[in-house]
Amino acid sequence: MKAIVTVVGKDRVGIIAQVCTTLAAYQVNVLDISQTVMQGYFTMMMAVEVSECTIPLAQLCDAMEEAGKEMGLSIKVQREDIFQAMHRI
Repeated sequence: MKAIVTVVGKDRVGIIAQVCTTLAAYQVNVLDISQTVMQGYFTMMMAVEVSECTIPLAQLCDAMEEAGKEMGLSIKVQREDIFQAMHRI
């Protein structure tokens, strides 16, 4: 199953490394990344594969949100199908 990870926060060195390291700890594979910096704020969307994740998706969502707070970032994880349904025009 695929999921979408969104990350937003004040830009600084190491954000991608920290987020990817945290995901790797749960055996989440990063498939694609799009990131940019807008007016000093870092924004990133990642497509990830969660089929091999060591914890249920709901727990991953909570763990990444908590990790984001510790990093000073907003990190959200959603199933890909739900993300696409929410952003359909």
